[in-house]
Amino acid sequence: MKKTGFYIIKDQFFEDMPDPYLKGNKAGNRPHYYCFEDTSTGIYWMIPLSSRIDKYKQIMEKKEKAGKPCDILHIVKLDDSRESAFLIQDMFPITEEYIEREYTIAGNHLMLTSEHTAKEIEQKVRKIIGMLKRGIKFTPTQPDVMAILENLRKGR
Repeated sequence: MKKTGFYIIKDQFFEDMPDPYLKGNKAGNRPHYYCFEDTSTGIYWMIPLSSRIDKYKQIMEKKEKAGKPCDILHIVKLDDSRESAFLIQDMFPITEEYIEREYTIAGNHLMLTSEHTAKEIEQKVRKIIGMLKRGIKFTPTQPDVMAILENLRKGR
């Protein structure tokens, strides 16, 4: 697994972790961004992507107008020249066995090549993981990542 790479998750993960709020696989077409490994457990944190930019821009603008930081989302133009929304509030833990393959475009593994953007996302992720571990919810449709984390730690 390469940090800042995009991956496709196996359907088995969604079967083994039947959380109704996990962003599904979209028939193997939803890329997930790998941004953070908890080296003490060997668990990776993956962020689902969305192409629904307008929807997420509106959410970000609303938060910013209210004077609140918007650490739950990050929109960026990737090397495939399309804007993608990183759904940080919907990130989830996973182990390598559940990774199907690299997400590729024309045979090339899609990577986040901007070091600056990768650092910005990682800062948001560390903050959000800390909040998730304290039981803070960002949306009513947020996956129960602590339950998933516990299942992964038990080796389920």
